[in-house]
Amino acid sequence: MNTVTAPATGPGDAPAAGGPGSPAPPDAPWRTTWRRLWGDRGSRTALIAAVLLILVALTAPLLSRLGGWSPTAFDADAIDPYLGGLPHGPLGGISAEHWLGVEPVTGRDLFARVVHGAQVSLLIAFAATAIVVVTGTAAGIAAGYFGGRVDTVLSRLMDLTMSFPSLIFMIAMMSVAQDVNRVVLMTVVIGVFGWPGIARVVRAEALSLRHREFVEAARACGSGPWRILTRQVLPNISGPVIAYTTLLIPGMISTEAALSFLGVGVRPPTPSWGQMIAEAVAYYETDPLYFVVPSVFLFVAVLAFTVLGDRSPRPCRRAAGR
Repeated sequence: MNTVTAPATGPGDAPAAGGPGSPAPPDAPWRTTWRRLWGDRGSRTALIAAVLLILVALTAPLLSRLGGWSPTAFDADAIDPYLGGLPHGPLGGISAEHWLGVEPVTGRDLFARVVHGAQVSLLIAFAATAIVVVTGTAAGIAAGYFGGRVDTVLSRLMDLTMSFPSLIFMIAMMSVAQDVNRVVLMTVVIGVFGWPGIARVVRAEALSLRHREFVEAARACGSGPWRILTRQVLPNISGPVIAYTTLLIPGMISTEAALSFLGVGVRPPTPSWGQMIAEAVAYYETDPLYFVVPSVFLFVAVLAFTVLGDRSPRPCRRAAGR
């Protein structure tokens, strides 16, 4: 009976896939990201803080009901009219009824206003970041891939937008527009002035990718521009886009707080961290906790998202599948 013997494996032959000597398959990008963030103590702390702030923003109405006070409800019994409206008791009126104290003069619950302020600040920050990333990525990838007149027009538009003193124009536009939704207006205004930065980064990446081998191969196989942009170019610029996005969020939070602090952002009685800090400046000596509480929330939010953005992994460039 004849037996069939397997061919001997030469020293240069690669081991069979899945065999004991075969290389381990690469981890999914989200697993690599998670392992890197969770493995570092600072990143882990920042991630927990960011998740908690997002949960606070999402559950702000429930938390304020749990505390027993609306962010716009006045409590005249919590302030002393003979002391200029300062809160009763130590530490800004902290008690079982008011967990973080109350505002001077009005007696509004500080806990309810802070958690609703988180909702407003993070909503504007995330929505404005989405506008910036989508607009900037689309403009940058179009300018870098198509080149020519498209690149010229979009690049000049980027230069024109970046040449404006954005903060002054934001203040002017927010001051002129009166009878509009302030949250929507702030989101649009911040997004309009923020997209050229990421567009420049994406344009530079697209310029370096449009003549790469895998892009030329896709073009030779008959793939159209849309398929090449979505299947070849966009996956390979996702790393810088994600890194830039995570660094945009703390800047957006700070911009919203700055505009509200200057009095051209969210208007009372809608709470905002920047607005609360501006109102608390007059009481930093007599009621320092009124100034400290929103400042701490703003500081933690900006720091947490900054650390996450700084330590987020930058994926390596690779040839995307067809």
